[in-house]
Amino acid sequence: MIRSILRLSGYLLQALPQGVGPRAFTCFSTWFPRLLELPSSFFTLTIPQSHPLLFSALSPLSPVYIQPSRVSISTNTASTPFAKKMVAQSSQKPPFPTQNGAATQGRIIVVTHHLPWTSITTAGVKSSLRQTGERPANAAKFTEISPRSKSGNSPKENGCKPTVDTAPGGRWKFQERRGHSAIFAGINSLKDTEKLIHIGWTGTTYDDESYPLESNSLTPELRQALTDELWERKRCVPVILDDKKAAGHYEGYCKTDLWPLFHYMLWDFALDAAEHDPISWVDYHDVNQQFADAILKVYQPGDLIWIHDYHLLLVPSMVRQELPDATIGFFLHTPFPSSELFRCLPRRKEILQGVLGSSMIGFQTYSYARHFLSSCTRVLGLESSPKGVDYKGSLVAINIFPIGIDAVKLQERRKQQNVLDKMAAIKELYSGKKIIIGRDKLDHVKGVQHKLNAFQKFLTTFPEWQNKVVLIQVTSPAERESHKLESKVSELVSRINGNFGSLEFAPVHHYHQHLDQDDYYALLSIADLGLITSVRDGMNTSSHEFVVCQQENRSPLILSEFTGTAGSLSAAALVNPWDYQGVANAINEGLLMSREEKAIKHQQLFDHVTSNTAEFWGQSFIKELRKAAQSRTATNPTPALDFALMLDRYRQASKRLLMFDYDGTLTPITKTPGAALPPPEMLKAMQILANDPRNVVFVISGRDDDCLDRWLGEVKGLGLSAEHGCFIKYPDHKGTGKWINLSEDVDFSWKNEVTEIFNYYTERTQGSFVEHKRCSITWHYRLADPEYGHFQANECQNHLENAILSKLPVEILIGKKNLEVRPVSINKGEIVKRLLSQNPDVEFVFCAGDDRTDEDMFKMVRRSALPDHVQCNCTIGNATKKTHAQWHVPAPEDLIRLIGEFAKESTVHSSL
Repeated sequence: MIRSILRLSGYLLQALPQGVGPRAFTCFSTWFPRLLELPSSFFTLTIPQSHPLLFSALSPLSPVYIQPSRVSISTNTASTPFAKKMVAQSSQKPPFPTQNGAATQGRIIVVTHHLPWTSITTAGVKSSLRQTGERPANAAKFTEISPRSKSGNSPKENGCKPTVDTAPGGRWKFQERRGHSAIFAGINSLKDTEKLIHIGWTGTTYDDESYPLESNSLTPELRQALTDELWERKRCVPVILDDKKAAGHYEGYCKTDLWPLFHYMLWDFALDAAEHDPISWVDYHDVNQQFADAILKVYQPGDLIWIHDYHLLLVPSMVRQELPDATIGFFLHTPFPSSELFRCLPRRKEILQGVLGSSMIGFQTYSYARHFLSSCTRVLGLESSPKGVDYKGSLVAINIFPIGIDAVKLQERRKQQNVLDKMAAIKELYSGKKIIIGRDKLDHVKGVQHKLNAFQKFLTTFPEWQNKVVLIQVTSPAERESHKLESKVSELVSRINGNFGSLEFAPVHHYHQHLDQDDYYALLSIADLGLITSVRDGMNTSSHEFVVCQQENRSPLILSEFTGTAGSLSAAALVNPWDYQGVANAINEGLLMSREEKAIKHQQLFDHVTSNTAEFWGQSFIKELRKAAQSRTATNPTPALDFALMLDRYRQASKRLLMFDYDGTLTPITKTPGAALPPPEMLKAMQILANDPRNVVFVISGRDDDCLDRWLGEVKGLGLSAEHGCFIKYPDHKGTGKWINLSEDVDFSWKNEVTEIFNYYTERTQGSFVEHKRCSITWHYRLADPEYGHFQANECQNHLENAILSKLPVEILIGKKNLEVRPVSINKGEIVKRLLSQNPDVEFVFCAGDDRTDEDMFKMVRRSALPDHVQCNCTIGNATKKTHAQWHVPAPEDLIRLIGEFAKESTVHSSL
């Protein structure tokens, strides 16, 4: 629709008379941006050369970039940081076109660290590595492990090579990227029903002989050609990174700090993270910002944004800052560690806040999600439940989506003649031997050493299997070569072969290389046992591939209980990779398993793998993401406070009553009550409001009178109410006001019993404490263990209800990490009732609070005879929480900003 408007606007310009001047264009430029209230504010106009005055009219209006008969203009209404970036980048080519030249709604913007294509230039650019005369270490290499097939054809000739996409006249060709097949299969499965845009890093680019190119060797023209061709041929938007910045992001922060910790491995040395953190963290942040900027350039209202994995943990919040109403999904493919381990990360808060910018976060297993929720509670102090996390006034949904594989494609592939020939050749090569297959990346978390140690234990414990079993272990090189690990693995292989082998036979055949896919599928198909011993793994789709390839043999699968797959593949033999004897026993049992038992277990595994595919994973995530977006509107959330409307009502009223809670409203909630000091800007604004003769300003708090005097007493003319309405001090500009006790006739004999109960739970809940006030008693457990503190609070509440409430005139207030007992006849609503009766001529009532005790205030305002346009109740927090307020703001900072605007209005009025 928007593009259509742009084209129509261009036609209108072409229809203008020859003598059109700057004034006419100014009118157009003022009207047009109002039509486009979008975060990515830009438009492109086609201006015929027959109107030269239009070109001269552009310069005083906005920055322009002139191409032949094209002008890209940043609108005057652009006020967001991203819009400013767009202006700064106005010398670049306009953002990517939409399909068929028209805006499409409901697209899915997929964001992964790498694009699924490796880019190879055909423009004649040569890598500097050619001068050394050496082939690059990372050049693609496929070594065959199967012998020549009986047909006489070389496996390499029959093998299916990676797809290469070339185009006539193009300056780039694109080859399928190795690895992450499950992720890309799940994403690609959406293409039949959705319109996708894929954003990702190009990775290392190559010249036409597979030598890597440095990023600074790509000219602007070649980069633009890469951008254009990826978009036109693949619907991909590339993020082109500086080599140094990319290395700091990936090799630095991702692989040195995040990857080990997420896989339950603390750094080798105590200071490793601290040494890497300052530099690599900056690179990590900057690269995430580049990805966020790429999203913002192509985003249109109605699009879904789906961000992937630990490389981009900060992107959701960066996008959320610019697009507060966008639907953003994030999926973590790795494990998420327990909160005890995650808290070791120096940048733990920034990481959690970054990913919490999402609308929904997906995990492979429930345990990973549980650890994430626990970290949000323990590190950020946020309220959470199995459904999600309350963050900045919204519920961030949490869901579980175990990833699968493209089972249909794999079944078709393994039935190809080339794979069948390889299967026959491998069977002949290992005739009379039982074959155990293992395939892992050479990484500490994959447990290759554990597997070899367990196999050695197996041959020692069960000598009858010696010379009858062969372990074929394929270890593909990791992105970060670990020569120390490779050396240890080689030593283990040599030791096993030396102890249990002979000149004619080696029990371990180790291939440290990228395996041809046909060889891999052939090995999986003829294996007598699959062995996976990862010490920690996000999902491990190799287990799924083994199951699909075993339709004839139906061989058993041994799977580490520390893989994400273990929870769903219950028919596999689950083992602890550190228990070498246990793994050895499982190997023996697997090799001796009867055909009937094999068939039963395999059928269970096969049914799960073929029903929970990569396609199912991708579609399930998008389905739930849309539900999460719809639920925000379907649950009748409290509307966000309309600042402009409030300011207008404040400005028009000749008398106003302003009432505020304190903790969680005028200041953020703190871990200890004494730390909730009032912000200086808030005190300054309060003083201005109190000085305005048209205002009656009150702070109605649960704090005691001494605390309110100490923190707010210096604000002259400010009314105060303490302990939920037990005490009141009316505004006094001389500072001589006295507190009035409204609870003199109340019986407080219950306090001893309540104190005894609270003391009982304090002794048994580390970090909790009791706060005594004149009219109430509060038990705080914010400093206690979040889960245990919550459990103890429930126990304490039940104890109070059974022992106290049934016989005494008191009530329990369930606050934020506290329980408070007070007289039933006193609450904040009574103070509001008193103030409304004393100020019957008010024309604007504004009341703000954040918890259940403030609902009494909201109810009293709503029950008053005041017209709706006069009263305004505002709650602080989640838009979906139950409240009697008509409006909400996410955090105290937002309310303080509104108070500042009120103060500005009062200052302007006083100066007139």
